[in-house]
Amino acid sequence: MKLNICHLYPDLLNLYGDQGNIICMKKRLEWRHVDVIVTLCGVGDPLNASEYDLYFIGGGQDFEQEVLLDDLKGAKAQAVKSAIEDGKTMLAICGGYQMLGHYYKTWDGKQMDYLGALDFYTEGRKERMIGNYVYSLTDEPSVKVVGFENHSGKTYLGNGVTPMGNVLKGNGNNGEDGTEGARYKNVFATYSHGALLPKNPKVCDLILKTALEYKYGQVELVSLDDTVEKTAHDAMIEKLL
Repeated sequence: MKLNICHLYPDLLNLYGDQGNIICMKKRLEWRHVDVIVTLCGVGDPLNASEYDLYFIGGGQDFEQEVLLDDLKGAKAQAVKSAIEDGKTMLAICGGYQMLGHYYKTWDGKQMDYLGALDFYTEGRKERMIGNYVYSLTDEPSVKVVGFENHSGKTYLGNGVTPMGNVLKGNGNNGEDGTEGARYKNVFATYSHGALLPKNPKVCDLILKTALEYKYGQVELVSLDDTVEKTAHDAMIEKLL
């Protein structure tokens, strides 16, 4: 088996070590003897949606988002939307998550229009939502996810979009409705920095399994020894809850 991963804007969207998600996915595939190719796709680079099985887009500050927005909304826009609608797997973190929605409106009224690939919008506030937090996966409530959030934007989900999780400790999407992240088809979107996947191997395997099964049909992943990862994960859960 083989997976082709597209890492979008790796030079601009790598806040709080988000590139660690790529490293984690790559290693967990290689340990299972799955061939993996990671292609970096930056500003000005062409994007052919049919070439990739899994997409990753990390987080960045408002400045970085503005720098790449014209590129993302240009030639890449249809490719990203087509990949999502075709059921390709995507992981989007924080700023990358926000850019899949309709728009981001800053606290002082400036609006940046985004892709509109998913039905949600984000509105900024002066106060930041920051710190380690925990949420349970909507699809698998027994799976608790630990992450680090740092955002002033409050995200509100629309039609056809469900939360990726339910907040157990922290703020999540908006600090109001108890939701965290977004799920639409095979998109996984979340505010979790940290990086997310090394802290949460079950989430990493869920994403990898989703991508592999889209390409090959039913797949059973070989178990890995996650003793160290589980110990760190459980210690953080105990500390926060």
